[in-house]
Amino acid sequence: MIKYLRLLLFPFALIYGLVVFFRNKFYDWGIFRSTSFDLPVICIGNLAVGGAGKTPATEYLVRLLAGYRVAILSRGYGRKTKGLIIADAQASAATIGDESMQYYRKFDAVTVAVSEDRVKGIQALKDQHDVILLDDAYQHRAVRAGFNILLFEFDKILKRQFLLPMGNLRESLSNYDRAQAVLITKSPSPVNIVDQIEIRRKIDTTLEQRISFSSISYGNLLQLFNKSSLPVEQIKGRCTFVLSGIANPEPLYKYLSSFTNEMERFEYPDHHDFTRSEIERLVAAFRAHPSNEKIIITTEKDSQRLLGDNLKDLLLNLPIYLLPIEMVLAPKDKLTFDQNILNYVASAKRVG
Repeated sequence: MIKYLRLLLFPFALIYGLVVFFRNKFYDWGIFRSTSFDLPVICIGNLAVGGAGKTPATEYLVRLLAGYRVAILSRGYGRKTKGLIIADAQASAATIGDESMQYYRKFDAVTVAVSEDRVKGIQALKDQHDVILLDDAYQHRAVRAGFNILLFEFDKILKRQFLLPMGNLRESLSNYDRAQAVLITKSPSPVNIVDQIEIRRKIDTTLEQRISFSSISYGNLLQLFNKSSLPVEQIKGRCTFVLSGIANPEPLYKYLSSFTNEMERFEYPDHHDFTRSEIERLVAAFRAHPSNEKIIITTEKDSQRLLGDNLKDLLLNLPIYLLPIEMVLAPKDKLTFDQNILNYVASAKRVG
């Protein structure tokens, strides 16, 4: 059925591909204007729709660049506002988006801003910062970033992919040539040589574009409201209710299933704006379950949308925890990947 549906969508994918092809060519030829800036601008993006791990990658760069004044600029996907907003104490997932809110709560020394117009956003931030990180902006070619990091999810890059709406590619796979670094995310550790060869066959990068592999590392569970820590091993024997609104929750389920045999999934689309009735259903199912040993787990990104005044009262007295994640570079790739970023920032940094 899926095969025939894709065939029906092929003409639309062809039209979409032509539009994207000429749009990119117009930027390449200078017909469409692309603005560059006199400070380091690093873009973290991907070619496919969905979660390739841009948030953990952005957080990795924040930690790597701890010696610089860093600003993170994104579109603020899922927010209910418009225009340029610089996050402050009044910010929420509704005003700046869940990912931006996660950055704001996590990194005190980093400025977090959102704007549909990235050029305008950079202009507002550049005089007070040393480095701008552009979250999910590989297709935003109105900005000419000095360093593009292109992410591919390990499981997906090994499969055949198609352009929208036939598949989930925003633009042709060959457009990795605009990137200065290619990062394969959510990889097993280590990656076997057969998969490495297949990936390098698909993404035939230059030596300067070196492909790096990374995996996900999960931290201790953190209580949603007081942030008390709970080792994930302690969910063994508990019925686990998992609330997710992310693009690909399968790695999360796989990880948790190694600790618990009983899992109830409450799964929603990426960036889903949870309603009171949806959370009430979760709470009702949790309370109705006969087990005395039970827990609710959500993702760090989803937790940002649970802390609003309209929802948190439903969850205050429940054992609800978030599961933090971090990106970990493969040992053989880490030194080169880090050094390429640091060299770029040092060479592009303004003098004086």
